[in-house]
Amino acid sequence: MKTVFKLASSAIALTVAAGMAYADDAFWKEAAAPYEGVTLRGVTESSPPSLYIREVLAPQFEELTGIRVDIETTSWDQMFDKAIKDMEAGTGIYDMVYIEQDIIYSYLARDFLTDTTQLLADNPALKAPTYDEANFTTFANYFKGDNGHLYGIPMEAFIKIYLYRTDLFGDADIQAAFKEATGRDLAPATTHEEYTEIAKFFYEYGQANNMQLWGATVQGHTGHPASWYEYYETVAPTFGIYNWGIDASNNYAATVANGGEMNSDTAKEALQWWLDLRQYAPPESNQSTWTEVGTTFGAGRAAQGLVYGENAGWIASDPEKSLVVGKVGVALPPLSDGVLAEVEGGNGYIGYYDGGAFGMPSTSKNKEAAALFLQYIGQNEVQPDWAVAAPRVTNTATYDDPKVQEMNTELGGYYDMLRDKGYLFAGAPAYPFHAQLREAIAPTFYSILTGDISVSDGLDQMAETTEATLTELGYRK
Repeated sequence: MKTVFKLASSAIALTVAAGMAYADDAFWKEAAAPYEGVTLRGVTESSPPSLYIREVLAPQFEELTGIRVDIETTSWDQMFDKAIKDMEAGTGIYDMVYIEQDIIYSYLARDFLTDTTQLLADNPALKAPTYDEANFTTFANYFKGDNGHLYGIPMEAFIKIYLYRTDLFGDADIQAAFKEATGRDLAPATTHEEYTEIAKFFYEYGQANNMQLWGATVQGHTGHPASWYEYYETVAPTFGIYNWGIDASNNYAATVANGGEMNSDTAKEALQWWLDLRQYAPPESNQSTWTEVGTTFGAGRAAQGLVYGENAGWIASDPEKSLVVGKVGVALPPLSDGVLAEVEGGNGYIGYYDGGAFGMPSTSKNKEAAALFLQYIGQNEVQPDWAVAAPRVTNTATYDDPKVQEMNTELGGYYDMLRDKGYLFAGAPAYPFHAQLREAIAPTFYSILTGDISVSDGLDQMAETTEATLTELGYRK
């Protein structure tokens, strides 16, 4: 889940000027010779990492190999629609499709994807000397099948983090006013109560000083899956509700009556806390997806927010897009008592580890040529400039690159957090029914957001609908 973002032309020019090839030119030219003139087609979301592929990596690869790569960037929903329809119909329009971490299990269950590990093993002449699956971070595990093979080459990975305005939090007058109002020092929140207190303070501060400033972002669109995801993947885990409140080991129970947590008192507390934040959030929050949350924070309209990490780069460093360059700090999200200890002990997670991979549809007509391109974007050599242009890390070596270390300073230590605290976050649960269940319960969730049903009644209905849907789909016996 991401934002639409145009790469700065200067960043592209700098990258291209750095050199068109990062590895052994002879290998790429020789391996690609049989496929010279082939055109590969890919579809992905119009996001910072994908735009970098389209504008930088694809042209580099084409000049090096003679294989053309056309990357279609579109909206999140259109991306999935086009890819799924192509793979369902077997038309072979696309040679590469973006696989978001949360949809991979559905794709694997339907045999949509090519086993890239096996393809390269069966075609050793295609194996690039600079490509190695061992170079990827553990995020790559989300794109492996039961056989341990990769079905997608990771191209972005980031965590959803707590951003805050360092200029506001560090202002002496504001600090004094906050201390007088609350009795404590102003610092990034570690609990939900503190987060709300800060949100209320800055909302009132903005009102009193006639500023376009609010207390917090809220990804609260009343008719878009972004709000559903914000609650289940970002907010609920900070209260200790994991895997959407479904107990897969207990016959996929969702209701409290059957051993689930989707409608537990804690889940209701979590949702109510998030909904209450709207009174301190910018007016666009009720129509905000992951896109608008990023632009809201970048426009300086919120003192703090829970924002996807891939947006942190342009928010913190691109003066053409952001009004808060050099004024952004990063922190872990606020947590309920005991959650951090529980997660550090190996149970649960504190937030969403998002990202995706480029996978090859099993219906692709150009698998060998596509395998070359997927390896090209998976090399260590191409990662640093990519990570600077669009904050995402898929290869462990990327963290130590001087360019990335410099960018880490600009981002307030975001890369350090990703490297050192990434283990506290997790991707979506391994549910092949992910999209089906979301669509089944989202209408009720939107009704909660619009006030047509209470939090308590709404979550009760959602838990019951979940069990009924999973029974119908054959998961719940």
